[in-house]
Amino acid sequence: MALSLLTQDLAMDLGTANTIIMYNDKIVVDEPSIVAIDQNTGKTIAIGDTARRMHGKTHKNIKTVRPLKNGVIADFEAAEQMIRGMIRMIPSKSRFFTPSLRMVICIPSGSTEVEIRAVRDSADQAGSREVHLIHEPMAAALGIGVNVEAPEGNMVVDIGGGTTEIAIISLGGIVCNMSIRVAGDDFTSDIQQYMRHQHNIKVGEATAEEIKIRVGSALTDLENPPDDFVVRGPNLMTSLPIELSVNYEEIAHCLDKSLVKVEAAIMSVLEQAPPELYADIVKNGIFLTGGGALLKGLDKRLKEKINIDFKVPENPLLAVARGSGIAMKRLGKGVPYLFK
Repeated sequence: MALSLLTQDLAMDLGTANTIIMYNDKIVVDEPSIVAIDQNTGKTIAIGDTARRMHGKTHKNIKTVRPLKNGVIADFEAAEQMIRGMIRMIPSKSRFFTPSLRMVICIPSGSTEVEIRAVRDSADQAGSREVHLIHEPMAAALGIGVNVEAPEGNMVVDIGGGTTEIAIISLGGIVCNMSIRVAGDDFTSDIQQYMRHQHNIKVGEATAEEIKIRVGSALTDLENPPDDFVVRGPNLMTSLPIELSVNYEEIAHCLDKSLVKVEAAIMSVLEQAPPELYADIVKNGIFLTGGGALLKGLDKRLKEKINIDFKVPENPLLAVARGSGIAMKRLGKGVPYLFK
């Protein structure tokens, strides 16, 4: 008992868009991965949702930074401040001392040694004495209840903010995988460009994100179409305010180019699959996780293209975080998917 008071075990899904921290099987922090910094002093003034509300609305003395780009740390100092700040958000049992931290952190399966070291160093600087890493598709599989150690092939497609992770898993390891830098952020950027070129209206990142959530679609023909979404913003030519309705069909057209890249990557990984595992995947279906799994009609589009069932679990956004929490509980049991 004394040891558990002195050590705090945290599992962290350090994502491009959101960071989720699990402690004792509970989500204790779920915040956007963004930091607001005072330009004059270099100090962090807000983290997470508070900083997100400032994004795109700051003056020259404040800048908002997203420390992760394409799933990896792009700004080391901001990442360290963000991790430290989010750990502080966790409700603490003791106010007299800070327990030493053991952490399991998810990383993209295509991370280089330098990118892995950046994650490890950021966690060390934020006060962790022991850092274990797990690849995101493996964590996603654990989080949705797949028996990853079975001699059976399971395929996971995790579409996050910065990367789409595709992996075939068997016997506690990744047999073949691909990590592409086409994901939720690219969908948002596609919408911004489309609104600019097609409607001559300038929309910010937050508005484009809302369009994606409300009327984002992978198909031009949905069974239960969402209502049109009203967008307000300045006309690019006149700077006068304009208001227009956007429907899901036009958003499906504008996302098509990025979705074709995701389809090609899935096909590429399937081509590398050994025949026995391929047969398992056809039988079990392919699991779709991450925020991108919530895009309307995506599972249907992929099924039509690849001719294999695509399954979206409950709460696909939390799959990676839950899997990290499960991996943390198995720490010290010699599981092959955790590494230092």
